[in-house]
Amino acid sequence: MKIAVSACLIGENCKYNGGNNYNEKLMDYLKGHQVIPVCPEVLGGLSIPREPAEIVNGVVSHCDGGSVDKEFRSGAQKALEIILAEKAELVILQSRSPSCGVNSVYDGTFSGKLVQGDGVFASLLKCNGIKVMDVEEL
Repeated sequence: MKIAVSACLIGENCKYNGGNNYNEKLMDYLKGHQVIPVCPEVLGGLSIPREPAEIVNGVVSHCDGGSVDKEFRSGAQKALEIILAEKAELVILQSRSPSCGVNSVYDGTFSGKLVQGDGVFASLLKCNGIKVMDVEEL
């Protein structure tokens, strides 16, 4: 099976703070599968490291109000194209992210509070009928 994953989960240092979210349980799960790593934020042209962002009133923004919505949406589209071209059967994403969050994301106040909803990339995948899973579901 081909499985696409948030690149940070397999140890790529592409997280907003320059680090990663390496997940040992995911690495065990991926054994025997073809893995397609994607980072929509980097694909959208954002730097590593970068300012943290959250979805504020439907727009991905920094805490100072500066919008990075265009970059997030462009990167989500590019990542979707990769997943479609590779014919991935499942996409496993990083929790709570404004791009990859599945079913819950930070609320846009930069206070650590979660609300129901999907990140930009997770939403795009769902709209295209692609099966997504939060890494915490493993």
